[in-house]
Amino acid sequence: MCLAVPGRVTEIGERDGARMAVMDFGGVVKDVCLEYLPDLAVGEYAIVHVGFALQRLDEESARRTLALFEELGLLQEEFGDPWEAASKADETEEAGR
Repeated sequence: MCLAVPGRVTEIGERDGARMAVMDFGGVVKDVCLEYLPDLAVGEYAIVHVGFALQRLDEESARRTLALFEELGLLQEEFGDPWEAASKADETEEAGR
């Protein structure tokens, strides 16, 4: 499943000519492209899908949605456990040797 997840902008910069942000998704931090929302500012919330901020969202709605996603385990499903992913990558690499 691939969700559109609300996140909060913590930093804004530019990378390779594109406006980018560091966004917090309930404790998971990811880089996000802001080209579709060029006026989004630090501290604001947006819905993000496949690495692109698509729609501005008010803080209350974002927090409620993140809490619901967390409760349902959807954040884990969407972002995964980074330690588990690293472990699986190591296992795959060792099996290929």
